Amino acid sequence: MAQYIPGLGERAAPKTELELRPPSLYKVLMHNDHYTTMDFVVSVVQRVFHKPIEQAVRIMLSVHQNGIGQCGVYTSEIAETKVATVHCLARKQGYPLRCSMEPE
Repeated sequence: MAQYIPGLGERAAPKTELELRPPSLYKVLMHNDHYTTMDFVVSVVQRVFHKPIEQAVRIMLSVHQNGIGQCGVYTSEIAETKVATVHCLARKQGYPLRCSMEPE
């Protein structure tokens, strides 16, 4: 839309170019702690990350055997929420389960 400025007449509106980029993605990782039960880890993976039982068991085994397991890849806000949810559920049950996020 053209803009009228007194004394200068009419001039074209400045062009703005927006660079659209896809959002940054983050891996959500679960860490082994030697205290949290395997059953609880499986249930958290199913509940928080909406994984079927077979995939939840595979993630739990990765956490148990390798010390870390990837639960999913999400935008930063969703990843932060999932990490916080895991920590909240674990604390309510008295487990020291840790979850973290890192750039993909």
